[in-house]
Amino acid sequence: MARSTAALLAGGLVAAVAAAPAAAGPGTLVTADGKYPATVQIDAVQVGGAATPKIAHENDTVTITGKVTNSGAETLKASSVKVRLPNPGKPMLATRSDIGLVASMNTPSGQDGTALDSPSQEFGDLGPGQSKDFTLPLPVSALKVKDTGSYELAVDLWGSTGDERTHTLGIARTFLPYQGHATAQASPVAVVWPLTHAPMLVAQTMPDQDQTPVLRDDSLVGELTGDGRLNKLVEIGATMPGLTWAIDPDLLDTVLAMTKQYRVQKPGTSGESARDDNTVPGTGRDAATAWLAKLRAAVSAQNSEVVSLPYADPDLASIAHNGAGLNGMDAALRKAMTAGQVTTEARLSVDAHSDVAWPYQGQLDQRTAAVAGAAGGRVVLVNGASMPESEKLTYTPGAARPIGNGQTAVVSDAVLASLFQKDLSTPQDRTAAQQRFLAETLAIAHQEPEHPRGVLVLPTRSLTVGTAQALHDAMLGASGSGGWVSPVSLQKIVDMPADPAANTGVPADYRSESAAGELTGAELAATMGIQDGVDQLMMILTQPERVRGPFSAAMVRSMSTSWREQPKAGMDYRAGVQHYLDNLKSAVRVPKKSVVTLPGDNATLLISVKNDLTQAVGNLELRLYSTQPNRLNVGEKQAVVLDATTARTFRFPAEAQVNGQVQVTAELWTTGPNPQRYGDPVAFTVDVTSVASGVMYVIAGGTVLMILAGVRFYLQRKKRKAAGEVDEDPNRPLTDGGGDDDRPDAGGEKPGTGRGQADAEPSSDRDDTDRVAGDEKVDH
Repeated sequence: MARSTAALLAGGLVAAVAAAPAAAGPGTLVTADGKYPATVQIDAVQVGGAATPKIAHENDTVTITGKVTNSGAETLKASSVKVRLPNPGKPMLATRSDIGLVASMNTPSGQDGTALDSPSQEFGDLGPGQSKDFTLPLPVSALKVKDTGSYELAVDLWGSTGDERTHTLGIARTFLPYQGHATAQASPVAVVWPLTHAPMLVAQTMPDQDQTPVLRDDSLVGELTGDGRLNKLVEIGATMPGLTWAIDPDLLDTVLAMTKQYRVQKPGTSGESARDDNTVPGTGRDAATAWLAKLRAAVSAQNSEVVSLPYADPDLASIAHNGAGLNGMDAALRKAMTAGQVTTEARLSVDAHSDVAWPYQGQLDQRTAAVAGAAGGRVVLVNGASMPESEKLTYTPGAARPIGNGQTAVVSDAVLASLFQKDLSTPQDRTAAQQRFLAETLAIAHQEPEHPRGVLVLPTRSLTVGTAQALHDAMLGASGSGGWVSPVSLQKIVDMPADPAANTGVPADYRSESAAGELTGAELAATMGIQDGVDQLMMILTQPERVRGPFSAAMVRSMSTSWREQPKAGMDYRAGVQHYLDNLKSAVRVPKKSVVTLPGDNATLLISVKNDLTQAVGNLELRLYSTQPNRLNVGEKQAVVLDATTARTFRFPAEAQVNGQVQVTAELWTTGPNPQRYGDPVAFTVDVTSVASGVMYVIAGGTVLMILAGVRFYLQRKKRKAAGEVDEDPNRPLTDGGGDDDRPDAGGEKPGTGRGQADAEPSSDRDDTDRVAGDEKVDH
């Protein structure tokens, strides 16, 4: 065992493994230079007839199935498919770097072993584009393997393209793990199993008493049933021991909503208030009910663990790079963490961890780590490509390592993560990933057989059915009888002692290719700005709870990580939320008007306010502003209280001094300690047309009286002078002893008699409302 272990440790494997092109692993060959015109693919490797990959033993038979295709322009003559022996000089792939080297090869090589005469399958001539299936039962003893480890398993097509001799026309490679006498302790391996989906619930709810939820479409029904992605993920995951479920609580809320009556938006109505005429009934009640029950049973299985992602799974990297300083962002993320745990535990009736942060694709930098920590992310799931190991390290270190600020990074092995990052939709892709996984994990287990380290497998959030099946089969194959993998929960990996040789340095910069598709600063600012509009709307509503919850959730959904895969849908969702909020706010408004005719000096302006909401509003006041108050005074502000779907006209006394046009602005304002203008101001023109019949007449009459008084005073002074009187008071009016002016009561106005009574009466019996009849020339 010591000799075997020494061989496995040789080679400085870790850096080479990290750089190996795992995604281009063995299995299929496509050549372009014409030298190797055949495409060979390996669809399955079975041991002893089992459907899932297994470890090979000395007396087993390995059955290899696949297909060959003539991808060239000439006929392939006398073709046959054969199996090659491992390289006789170095048959066992003792290190992970050896495995990576084989995975990077896609053409025949001098390092390949010789072709076995048996088993083989003859095809004869293959014309251009022609394909043939093959099945090769291979006794393990024929490979001449002895020691525990992984071996290259190569299949190639032999033949010729003319008079030339028979040679290799194409090759495919995969890996065969073999269990000899040497064994090792099983490596604890945690698999994160994501259940996420792009947000489907919108901010709108129906205006009924129950606030019936509304979805943007009904496509989720197909995913919850039959071969749908979410349905298959639950079914596959339910058969995996020790699984860690990473669940978006928003998905649970959506499915729960679908178990009752719900509505679906019609196309093109995303910003409209929900009504019967722009929505249709949802059809997924039975599917949602069955799926939720199935999920509850799966997550309650022994040794399973549930991680509650923050509500709606906000894009931590986008926020860190483009929105960390926005007002309210930190609070929104903390609320998403808390709400996520409460929602998950309530919907699934299990305990859930809410302190796990998962940046997009597991890519981490210092800013993302800081944002995750501020939101409560004590554990951060990281792709090993973000934190590569030292080239000097000769083994794969444990996944959990402290990164400061009380955070633990759980670093997924870069190669293992890459195997399950794409859609493994074909048998050959699944086989290639499975056999590579078996080879890599077997090598990890034997690097230090007495000291197993924790390993994390982190697939992509958008885990497909084919990829999930491949990961499921690989884990069962590696953890079965005599296996080298022990499935454990994520928390078990977190609790393992940190490896002092592991890389704990979080990079300062983010990989540029990972930044593609991030939410921009403008998009995040607009999303957070929605909160200001919602807060203002809350101030005037009598039932604010009907709007507060749906909008708060929609804001977080607008920042979901899922929009990385659907940028256009994310843009439409955010626009729909903003449009809907704008519609709600504008439902309480002063209607537009252009010109108002005011036929008088003391009249009344009529200003309407409309409430098209389905609930009453208050805490508002209506204010009028005249641009020329010296010409037109429009009165004081007035309180506004309106029932649902009503309008009311407010009367403002107006005092005009001159004829002509004056600009007036009507504004709604909230009341309270921090009043704000509500909605857009409405400017209009007041056209004063009849001041002369009132004020102007008074002014003119007063002027004439002043002139007559002056003439009278002049004549009186002249008369006194002619009489030789000394006028001690030149301004005193001259009295005529024989005139009425000398009598004390001659000029007095007596109640109920003479001209004095007429002056006291109004000059006209019109009231002010009559004088402004028809003053508004636009509809309210």
